Amino acid sequence: MIACDLDGTLLRSDNSISDFTKDILSRCRRKGIKVVYATGRGGSSEIRAPSFMFDGRINMNGAIGKIGDEIIYSKTIPWQSARPLLTACDKYGLKTASELCGIHYSNFNVAQEWSIITSYKIVDFSKHEIDAEKLYMLVKKPEDAAFIEKYLNNDLYLTVSRDGMAQVMHKDASKSKALDALAKFWNIGSSETAAFGDDLNDIDMIRYAGAGVAMENAVSEVKAAADFECKNNNEDGIAKWLCENIL
Repeated sequence: MIACDLDGTLLRSDNSISDFTKDILSRCRRKGIKVVYATGRGGSSEIRAPSFMFDGRINMNGAIGKIGDEIIYSKTIPWQSARPLLTACDKYGLKTASELCGIHYSNFNVAQEWSIITSYKIVDFSKHEIDAEKLYMLVKKPEDAAFIEKYLNNDLYLTVSRDGMAQVMHKDASKSKALDALAKFWNIGSSETAAFGDDLNDIDMIRYAGAGVAMENAVSEVKAAADFECKNNNEDGIAKWLCENIL
């Protein structure tokens, strides 16, 4: 099995996947190798990486794992756990949202931040009673992340990407756990898996895989956790590594 993060990994900087990479992934699939993406994205991943190109998909940092339309793995945050954090972040002044099934429940105009997202609702978090696959806040300084951490209970964890996206997940929602669920469905061992990533939320997946591969453009923590390094996301790094080591 091959598992790829999307942003900064499989996707080039213009959010596209090159024809060369598409061809290599297709060749792997024809050889019986399962190809999966694992991303922090929700519904927007379908626009960047259409599902027909993949055998499985992991969204929301591992909150949801799918094969086709079947949900294989799901770890959502109950609204009772989410509400105190959402309310506190709102009062603190952070742009804050709760996401479920592609709908962003937020305190700001999400479409102004990301034009690709159009399904959002402005809500009063103090009255919000909808579970979440992911909570997220836009942070600008370390103090913002520290504030969020103060309101995490034992069932939640925080990860902050280098673009200032603070994501709060269920403790059992991780790329590695969702990937393991898909692997067991297909009877594939972790030693038979290669995983590619570039940011902090990829580290657990990199460590899970028998071959953990850091992108050349990855943060230092990912490179330290990886077994291998490949070219950057704008140079077909994944495809070239697969050509040299798999095909």
